[in-house]
Amino acid sequence: MNCWLIKSEPFKYSWEDLEKDTTTFWDGVRNFQARNNLRAMKKGDYALFYHSNEGKEIVGIAQISKEAYPDPTDETWVLVDVVPYQKLEKTISLETLKQHPILKNMALVRQSRLSVCPVTQEEFEIICTLVNAKIE
Repeated sequence: MNCWLIKSEPFKYSWEDLEKDTTTFWDGVRNFQARNNLRAMKKGDYALFYHSNEGKEIVGIAQISKEAYPDPTDETWVLVDVVPYQKLEKTISLETLKQHPILKNMALVRQSRLSVCPVTQEEFEIICTLVNAKIE
């Protein structure tokens, strides 16, 4: 299993929107590195859901429900489907990540403009511990 982080501006699409919709396709990615990350996602992978611009915090854990398929608006790009897995009891801010001795090296911190980034297993486990997330 791989772990990822996906970003969304909450005024465009929030964690609450994902919970309400129960599933969505992850679109709008127009960066080659982020696209390659989408292509690498496998069904069942976890994705930390990050609110960018407003909040700047991880608010939930989603799960990949369908692997990459062509974006019907432009086949240069791809989509994946995601479903909500768990809303976090407490969020974790970008500032907290930057101050943590291990998490400060996350792709989110090092490549702040990248909308879809990998998360190591160690980073994922640390975050889950910090926010009391229960992963089965």
